[in-house]
Amino acid sequence: MIQPAATSDFYGFKDLLTDAERAALDRLRSLLAEHVGPIVDDYWERGEFPEQIVAPLIDADLMNPAEVLAAGQKPSALYSGFRNFELGRMDASVATYYNAQSGLFRTTVNLGGSAEQVAVLEPRITSFACKGVFALTEPEHGSDIAGGLATSAKQEQRDGVAGWVINGQKRWIGGAGQADVLAVFARDAADSQIKCFLVPTDAPGMEIRKIPGKTSLRIMQNADIELGNVWVPASARLAKINSFADVAACLRNMRSDVAWIATGVCFGAYESARDYVASRSQFGKPLGSFQLIQEKLAHMLSNATASLALVVRLTQQQEAGIYRDENSAMAKMFTARMLRETAALAREVCGGNGILLENNVARHHADAEAIYSYEGTHEINSLIIGRAITGVSAFR
Repeated sequence: MIQPAATSDFYGFKDLLTDAERAALDRLRSLLAEHVGPIVDDYWERGEFPEQIVAPLIDADLMNPAEVLAAGQKPSALYSGFRNFELGRMDASVATYYNAQSGLFRTTVNLGGSAEQVAVLEPRITSFACKGVFALTEPEHGSDIAGGLATSAKQEQRDGVAGWVINGQKRWIGGAGQADVLAVFARDAADSQIKCFLVPTDAPGMEIRKIPGKTSLRIMQNADIELGNVWVPASARLAKINSFADVAACLRNMRSDVAWIATGVCFGAYESARDYVASRSQFGKPLGSFQLIQEKLAHMLSNATASLALVVRLTQQQEAGIYRDENSAMAKMFTARMLRETAALAREVCGGNGILLENNVARHHADAEAIYSYEGTHEINSLIIGRAITGVSAFR
């Protein structure tokens, strides 16, 4: 049996974190190993979400970890990135579930809400007292959502109270059935601009249906949503989202979260394959001693390390106030592509056993396909980068 390397972080990117942040991440890794690792394959095969992991994740207070606060620090953006990394390293669905709250919903409220809305909602979001998800994609509109979004919102008073009536459909909304609130994006009938509304999931006229038959992200419960004359008060509208440009500002932040998840899953696939070949023997020798296997391991780790370098630098830029569509698009495009290739190589070096859940490669291999497409497909992100390179938009 071969003894694998003690760390996969050959360039020491985690050294950029504070001691307190690393301690919080070590605690998260232990939590995932205890509460998620032993059951994740069973729930993935069943296509169900393990509700018993929610309480430990909430109690861990990962958005404001005790170690960091006790050190008199504020959690850095780099810490938040590595938090997504650790979640993804264990399982893409668990990472996507947590990021739906900590990334998508929180970002939408913090960027789109008024100061008053943020002050009320931020502590409720970080504590999970208010569970929310992001509802943008529609059955007929994914990549073309900017111009094609069809869900409508019309101002209407009810019992003397100003509000909005929302009609339309949303699709692929992860965690909707477990949420209290949906951040629903709809086109204002008056000015045709995109607005965002916090809609309770138990609102009359709201119907949420689980999407069955998925071959990727099977633990994550994605939903079809029907909104039929759903009324919300005027206070439910996020005050700073008044056009798709404001939505794009949210997406610019969210793509970096997904790139971190993709990078974490990439390392998870590599490490699972590395551990397998270290313990498996063929022709009387450990698989890890063969030249062809070592070349593939080197390829996988290089992919993962390049992805980590990219997301670390992107996050450093964003924490310094530098937000560029092309930078976040490049990170999402590259990390998802590297994940796809790495997961395939991981499956390959495990041979036929690579399709068995018990070897921890098959989940990553399947989940890579969903990550490759969500939060901006490879093609759409390529065009965002191409627009920055040439100064010409190829979208129209």
